[in-house]
Amino acid sequence: MPKNTNLLPDHGKENPARTTFDNQLIELESVDSTNNYAMGRIHEGLASDGMVYLAQHQWAGKGQRGKTWISEPGQNLMMSLVIKPSPLNLTQQFLFSAAVALGILDLVNGFQNKNWKIKWPNDIYWGDRKAGGLLIESVVTGQNWDWAVVGIGLNLNQSFFPGEIPNAISLNQITGARYDPVAIARELVPRIRERISILHKTPDQILHGLNESLYKKDQVITFKKNNMLFVSVLKAVDSNGLLITEDGKFRSGEVEFVVGS
Repeated sequence: MPKNTNLLPDHGKENPARTTFDNQLIELESVDSTNNYAMGRIHEGLASDGMVYLAQHQWAGKGQRGKTWISEPGQNLMMSLVIKPSPLNLTQQFLFSAAVALGILDLVNGFQNKNWKIKWPNDIYWGDRKAGGLLIESVVTGQNWDWAVVGIGLNLNQSFFPGEIPNAISLNQITGARYDPVAIARELVPRIRERISILHKTPDQILHGLNESLYKKDQVITFKKNNMLFVSVLKAVDSNGLLITEDGKFRSGEVEFVVGS
């Protein structure tokens, strides 16, 4: 059963990056996917801007392009944040995703402020290892972007990962500390909202921030396209989400990084 929790920052040492807000956090013991659950609440008219759905266990967590997000129950952050994107429009969907990713980096840099990068298009990396990812799904009516469901997975305390994801890492493995998912959500949501607020005013700042934090920027990378390998220098990402290399521009899903390159 879901449990309602006021998502208010705890009291203690004042942090200027921390803001007080009154949105609700809904805790779920077990769910197929927090994104699915959030979408269901939107279509039932039961969701509102800023609602957070957090699961202790996901048995069909979503990743990009049909992949599954694998996580031990209770060990990691698995949440979906509901946002009304207006006045943003559909052409800004990638920059919206970039703003969310930068909000995540704002958080994790506070725990360990080196080596954090955004791996195109939607992964959070520490060094060459994946610590998290995001999946944004939208409700669109005509040309109107009505809702965005921001699904976030962040490895917090897990220490062993399946063999099919050999480069995974958790915050616990990086810092030695243990983390409470609800407390992390409490800290994370204001950072994401702040980055989205910046996007409303100065979109170029978000794109600049993304490229400043881009994984493997200006390095020679091995890519795979149509089961063929090629090598190129990664230069940047543009505002439409296209990956720019010395050999051209590529859409998400058109090429992939070869792990270990």
